[in-house]
Amino acid sequence: MNRFNPVLPVDEYLEETNVLFYLNDALTQLLEHKEEYTQFGVIRYFAEYFSSVKNSNHVLFREYNYIKATPQNRAAFLKVFWRCFRQIGRSGDVLSMLEYSSVIQLLCPDFPVELVQSAARIVLMDDGVDYLMSFADFLYAFQLQFYYQEFLASVLAIYQDLLFGKSPNTVIVPTSIAVEQLPLLATEENSTQEMQEGVESSTLAECINGLCDRFKHSHPSRACMLDVLEQSPKATYYSFLMSLAKHDAVNTDIGALPNKSDLLVDPEMDQELLKLISQVSASPGSTSSGSVPGGLREVQKKASPRRSIHHRRRMEVESDGSTEETDSSES
Repeated sequence: MNRFNPVLPVDEYLEETNVLFYLNDALTQLLEHKEEYTQFGVIRYFAEYFSSVKNSNHVLFREYNYIKATPQNRAAFLKVFWRCFRQIGRSGDVLSMLEYSSVIQLLCPDFPVELVQSAARIVLMDDGVDYLMSFADFLYAFQLQFYYQEFLASVLAIYQDLLFGKSPNTVIVPTSIAVEQLPLLATEENSTQEMQEGVESSTLAECINGLCDRFKHSHPSRACMLDVLEQSPKATYYSFLMSLAKHDAVNTDIGALPNKSDLLVDPEMDQELLKLISQVSASPGSTSSGSVPGGLREVQKKASPRRSIHHRRRMEVESDGSTEETDSSES
């Protein structure tokens, strides 16, 4: 979106880019930490704040309500989560739902475990949430669930209406459902019947198309959803979501994560880590070359280069330099 385009109305530009939201948050942060920020200048503070927004660093250690407030914030949080913890995938580790929830809460302490549970259900096709998942499988499912959470809640309500016999003409298309209602909707009894039966893909596509006409939040493109539903005459809720999570076009539209083939590669972060290792090795207090492995262990954690403007401690990113890739087909 070009802000200098004279055809684009000012109000529309401000709404689409959420400029007023960020300006309001910047002012709130400034007032809360006035003594600290006024020491180096208000202009510099605003420059730092909006630079952090542009570079996707602004969501670190912020509260959940802030992280989910805009599509930009959601994409930024997904990118930060991937960059901080891709080492899980490189080392081949597989984690449980509760372990992934704990990892996510290192970045956002009040992040709801229910959302992580919903992402795990996508990976495991609702077959319990206690099994181990590879980083790649969980990450793309988590991306879909977190970024489109309101839309998926509405799709689930539609799906269960269809599952229990309502005709498409009588299905009420919800335009907003609190994500906190998801555990109530997806009961054990309903999940068992869902896995056994599913619904007609064409009917589900018709209802989802009607939902898109009225939905106010972000949602996957209709072309992607239609492409997924055309693959089989019947679909379950979780098979539909798993196919969307793996769809390259969905990932491209969100724009937060690389393609699966490049998921464990981050040249920028690797370069910064190599610089840090070189600096430590060359410092006067560094150990001799014969004890380099010990030195590497001492710099397993790398601090973020940008100082937090939210008056929080910087988190440290762990990396042991492993180049082993995980089998992303594990679940």
